[in-house]
Amino acid sequence: MNYWFPRRLAAPALAILVMASTNGVVAAHAGGTASDSSEVVALVQRFDALMAAGDSAGLLALLADDAVVLESGGQETRAEFRAHHLPADIRFAKAVTSAQGPITVRVQGDVAWASSTSTVEGTLNGRAINSVSAELMVMSREPGGWKIRAIHWSSRSRRPPG
Repeated sequence: MNYWFPRRLAAPALAILVMASTNGVVAAHAGGTASDSSEVVALVQRFDALMAAGDSAGLLALLADDAVVLESGGQETRAEFRAHHLPADIRFAKAVTSAQGPITVRVQGDVAWASSTSTVEGTLNGRAINSVSAELMVMSREPGGWKIRAIHWSSRSRRPPG
């Protein structure tokens, strides 16, 4: 997964990670504060909650105007996401149960990225869903708070135990 950040990062790769716990979710932060990491985790969790609730207006308010969403082998602008994948993503989120693993957050100045994996189970359109998913969100600090600049989702079928 390659991402082009809103601006070139001045510092080399992150050197020291400090672990912080936010509502049972583990976040690592470097170059920022524990408060930055907590705000980023809260944004990710808010996005996921709004998706599960079907609140498309709330979701779109969290996205920067130039946000991109990468999923299903494609890339969409914010407007394309709103018109194409968002309604299907909301139907999917409402139909399945998702158990998210730890969220890892890295903050470098006014840019942050959060990654996590989850297991997803349920039924959609008569089809059984049993998969693992990965999510990466890139955010930037704006005058009004953090905004999502990019989202990348991928998933694969999970093998049944045995």
